[in-house]
Amino acid sequence: MTRWGILGPGHIAHKFAKDLQTLPDAQLYAVASTDQPRADAFAQEYGMTHAFGTYDGLLTLPDLDVVYVATPHVKHHDNVLMLLKGGIPVLGEKPFAMNSQQVREMVDTARAKQVFLMEALWSRFMPVIQRAKQLVDDGAIGTVTGVRADFGFAAPFLPDRRLFNKSLGGGSLLDIGIYPLFWSYLMLGMPERVKASAIFGHTGVDEQCGMVLTYPNGELAMLDSTLRTTTPCEAFVHGTGGQIRVHSRWHETIGLTLERSGHDPEPMTFPRQTFGYDYEAVHVMQCLAEGRTESPVWSLIDSLNLMTLLDTVRAEAGIVYA
Repeated sequence: MTRWGILGPGHIAHKFAKDLQTLPDAQLYAVASTDQPRADAFAQEYGMTHAFGTYDGLLTLPDLDVVYVATPHVKHHDNVLMLLKGGIPVLGEKPFAMNSQQVREMVDTARAKQVFLMEALWSRFMPVIQRAKQLVDDGAIGTVTGVRADFGFAAPFLPDRRLFNKSLGGGSLLDIGIYPLFWSYLMLGMPERVKASAIFGHTGVDEQCGMVLTYPNGELAMLDSTLRTTTPCEAFVHGTGGQIRVHSRWHETIGLTLERSGHDPEPMTFPRQTFGYDYEAVHVMQCLAEGRTESPVWSLIDSLNLMTLLDTVRAEAGIVYA
């Protein structure tokens, strides 16, 4: 039985907790918030043993196995470091931190302490994404020539909430643009050149961001994110012998279609009864059981590379945070 703590009982934490409840070897054990009544309510809803009104309350539990950090982006760095220095394994929500310097400090601390750390890039563990990656690696569409991915929705304008609040790390790039960048990185690795442009709203956050990445062998990635309108939310990998289309909304989808020259389209479906956070949770528990300090599927170098890409896009597009 793996005893889980949750730091930050917000919207995503509720989804994660509900998915953990489907795993027989996972126990919802403790929650921490800056609001004691909120922590108490969360603990009561999920039958948790401990509820703390301060984050460092989790450090008092010697039998806590791992903590899922689900606070706003700007708090990830400090929250993760606190737990790592306390010897507690961490699954930290994406984006891992606000910039690559913070991620490097988190990675260095985890390695120095020999404590498990992984970014909660949940899409990497979805069966559809894993199948798409396998098809590409197996040469099902020939040599990859490029990728495309979008993520957009019409977000209600709530300037005090995270999406439109710069002090909370708001904006389309860090919140949803990270997914198209992840897709390009998964399929093509690190690019040779990055071009990006952003459209800013009244609160100063990027409400739209477009990215074009080019690679040493001539591959091209065309990516975009927006909070202003709902887009198809599909992802593609193009190759010399066909393409893979990952259905909407691709980062959490249950289906893809393999389209090869001279063949009928081959749809593939991977049904599930959960939101999909259970896949990454199962992987974390497997890593802990095997005594690993990082994931072989989504490594700390992967997280550092992805944050480096985000930093590069921000520099290109003029997206700046304090």
